[in-house]
Amino acid sequence: MQHTLQLTLAPEIALDDDNFRRFVIQKLRLRESDNPFIRKTRQSIDARSRQVKINVQAEVYVGEAPPALAGTRITYPDVSKRPQALIVGCGPAGMFAALRLIELGIKPVLFERGKDVRTRRRDLAAINKDHHVNPESNYCFGEGGAGTYSDGKLYTRSNKRGDIRRVLEIFVAHSASEQILIDTHPHIGTNKLPVVVAEMRESILKAGGEIHFDTKVTDLIVRDGRMTGVITNDKDEHTGIGVILATGHSARDIYELLHAKNILIESKSFAMGVRIEHPQNTIDKIQYHCEVDRGPYLPAASYSLVTQTRYKGIQRGVFSFCMCPGGFIVPAATAAGEVVVNGMSPSRRDSPYANSGMVVTIEDADLAPYKDFGPMAGLQLQRELEQAACKLAGATQTAPAQLAVDFVKGRTSGHLRDTSYQPGLQSVDLYDVLPGHIAFPLRDALSDFGRKMRGYLSGDAQLIGVESRTSSPIRIPRERETCEHPEIKGLFPCGEGAGYAGGIMSAAMDGERCAEQLAKLYAATLA
Repeated sequence: MQHTLQLTLAPEIALDDDNFRRFVIQKLRLRESDNPFIRKTRQSIDARSRQVKINVQAEVYVGEAPPALAGTRITYPDVSKRPQALIVGCGPAGMFAALRLIELGIKPVLFERGKDVRTRRRDLAAINKDHHVNPESNYCFGEGGAGTYSDGKLYTRSNKRGDIRRVLEIFVAHSASEQILIDTHPHIGTNKLPVVVAEMRESILKAGGEIHFDTKVTDLIVRDGRMTGVITNDKDEHTGIGVILATGHSARDIYELLHAKNILIESKSFAMGVRIEHPQNTIDKIQYHCEVDRGPYLPAASYSLVTQTRYKGIQRGVFSFCMCPGGFIVPAATAAGEVVVNGMSPSRRDSPYANSGMVVTIEDADLAPYKDFGPMAGLQLQRELEQAACKLAGATQTAPAQLAVDFVKGRTSGHLRDTSYQPGLQSVDLYDVLPGHIAFPLRDALSDFGRKMRGYLSGDAQLIGVESRTSSPIRIPRERETCEHPEIKGLFPCGEGAGYAGGIMSAAMDGERCAEQLAKLYAATLA
């Protein structure tokens, strides 16, 4: 017999396995000797009222075996002798594109400028401890892409872009916890995602695909309006039936290469600002309406904020971005002489700090001084902001910072709070770092958020700069239906770097879509 339950429960019942099992058995008037199989299928937190509740969907099977959940390893066909397609970038877009190509009978050949996920750790340690940035291996570049070591959140609103459940199941098939199939806002965690990424790599290699680490694409082979291959830093030429360009939002040299070769690129909207860091307990008290702490059952609380401000007659959106409860702020620069910050959370989200990007939309008027850079205008604005942050904070990976209340009141902070940012902080006036079209909307937004969330704008909160890589300032255009570049056949711009994704999930789905379109357009080649 099968039962389906929709429940609203107190945290101590819903989030404790033993208590939840006892509750379900009692509700269905079963006995423990009935040996029911109980499985949650959906779980979300409702903290809108003072009494926090957990909404749970569950399946209960009595006297019959439950159907298997996704999670067994997927068997991929051998494509070692099949026609090959090239993938530039081994982030979520590139890896999911590769796995989908394998399913479609195409051999993927991936090129990754950075290192494998394990070796990459040494370069991340060097950034944090020695302030040394390896431009080819850092928090943005390397196996798994930027998401591997900067959080692992698996939430997206992009339902129309692909099959969200399928992507989650592929993660589970590669050792991610089945909990990501249940939670409304699933999260693997920075400490566990590298294992998942390594298993995905093994699936690609066992199926006959290739992955070339420490291999940077330095040129593109275009003949008669068709991209036939790439040239790498070892001067080797590689050809294939198509090229999926999945380089991520920080591969500036790829944009410069496309621009130099007169391959159409376009400017796109983006946002920049800072990271705001609080003690996690402060956010817990605000969100869970508790006086002391959240207790043993509730997870670290998160938030999402958005408002509209005006600056010089132009309306601007200001919003929280990539909120990391129980997380850390990390140095995400990709070159010496710049400071960039990002956020991450381990799977348990047990850091004493909460952080979030707090960013302002960049409008066309802001790019007017950079019109000589053409479609690269936003990229130049990014560079200048990151370089200014580095210079004012001491020309290392130390980040400029200011208490939030001091920023709003226009005064430099005499002292700063403890921080999760390992390279350290330097007290500066962030108005010397941020241009007016970012600083003043940010100031007004923080005051607004302080009214919406009492305690948010407090002496515990500090701003750390700069959060400048929320998304790419450039889009590589493509046809809506085919995903192919409108001028260069065989080129499939993909993922965040091309301007078609905004996180791990949307990038993964976009990678699958580009793989499917490549296979569809060049099916005759596969015969």
